[in-house]
This record gives sequence, C-alpha cells and structure tokens, in this order.
Amino acid sequence: MSLDFIDFSFLDVLDIILVAILLYYIYKLLKGTVAINIVIGIALIFLIWKITQALHMEMLSGILGYLLSGGVIALIIVFQQEIRKFLLMIGTTNFSTKRGFLNQLKFLQSEINSEIDIETILKACFNLSKTKTGALIVIEKTNNLDFLINTGDKMNALVNEAILESIFYKNSPLHDGATVIRDNYIIATRVILPVSDSTKIPSRFGLRHRAAIGVTEKTDAICLLVSEETGEISYINNGEFVLYKTPEELFKKLQKDLTA
Repeated sequence: MSLDFIDFSFLDVLDIILVAILLYYIYKLLKGTVAINIVIGIALIFLIWKITQALHMEMLSGILGYLLSGGVIALIIVFQQEIRKFLLMIGTTNFSTKRGFLNQLKFLQSEINSEIDIETILKACFNLSKTKTGALIVIEKTNNLDFLINTGDKMNALVNEAILESIFYKNSPLHDGATVIRDNYIIATRVILPVSDSTKIPSRFGLRHRAAIGVTEKTDAICLLVSEETGEISYINNGEFVLYKTPEELFKKLQKDLTA
C-alpha cells in the first residue's frame, strides 16, 4: 500500500500567507459595519453555487453563476468607500522600516500592548472640554499618515498633558488643524485632514467633525475631538461616532481599539 503525499512547495506557503493578509485587510475594513452582512450573504451564495456545480444541478448553478458574475459591478458601487480605503491602506503601508513591516504582521500576535498613553491624552481632552477649547487629535494605528503629516508642522514631543493643552490653546499658532500622535509621540500639528462628503452627518456638526470622520473613513486612524461650542468630547472610529457613557468606558474603548 502506497501513500501519496501532497506536493507542498514554498509558493504554496506564500500563497496562503498572502491570502491570509488579504482576508485580514478585508476584515479590518468591514469590521463593525453593515457591509459585513453583505459579504456573508455573498459568501453563502458562492458556497451554494459550488455545491450545485458539484451536484451537476446545471440550471440552478447557471443562474447563481450569472448572478455572481453580473454582481461584480454592483459590488464595486456598493463598496466604493471600502475599496478606496483598502487601496489607500495598501498605498500608505511603509514596508521599508521595521515598524512598518511589523505593523502588517500584528494579526499574527496573540497579544498586542498599546504604547499610547491613553490616560494622559484623555486628561488633556477633559481639561480642554472644561474650557470649551476646540481640539482634534488623530492617533495613528497601522496606516502610515505621512501623506497627511506633510501638510502640517512636524514635531517630535513625547505625549504630555500640558503640551497637548498648550497646542490647542485658543491663542496658540498651532491650534488650527489636527494634531497627530504616533507611538506616544506628538509628531505633527496644524495638519490638514480630508473632509468627509457624507450626507449622513447631521448639520449641527462642523468642519472639525467632518475632518475627523473623513480621516477615519480613509485610514484606520482613530480621532478624539473636543467641540468648541459645547465642550463635548467625541470619539470617532471607522467614520462613525463611538458612543460612551463614562470616562472609564471611553478609556476601555480606546484601549481596545488601539490593540485591535
């Protein structure tokens, strides 16, 4: 009795790794959105199509085949925002540095500890909230934000409560625009962010809110925003407002999202 072994080459391993990375990026883009339900529906139709093909059910498999092939254009239209974000994610990935490469392999790690001093950032935000001082803080995750940083003033200061408050002080020349944080360092101020053109944003929200939503739509960065009118602190992730009831709950949500 002879045993036949599967021919498993280096290219097969590479193929599996690339597919895993692709699926990881797709999951990141769709996580927490209604689009994930659409993807599940498409996957089920594809599975049924394959089953009907294996069972030689020609009529049903033909109908499902035409449905899947004709739905490609529809999918591009439905997922145009996610596709744009995906291409931007790939285009801004920095593979030339150790940090950039390791960020792409985060999903292989069993536990990821955030280096960001969330407590200090939130303390600064709550202090700014008390005086109704407008602020917009962008925290970089895996997507490199150099294409945005170049629009502002670069700096290299360790995250500090007093520094953050002084940046957004109303008479400070640095208070306009956004401040970007990377690896617990303030790396840029007065950064110009892409503004969201979504019609779903209530009219009561101004340009600062639209900018926060815009950058989180196009990248995986997260934003903390202090309203100049109300002093309310908003947390924005994946182009959406993340609701919270207490400062402790906000801290936990930030901690979870920064290690996701």
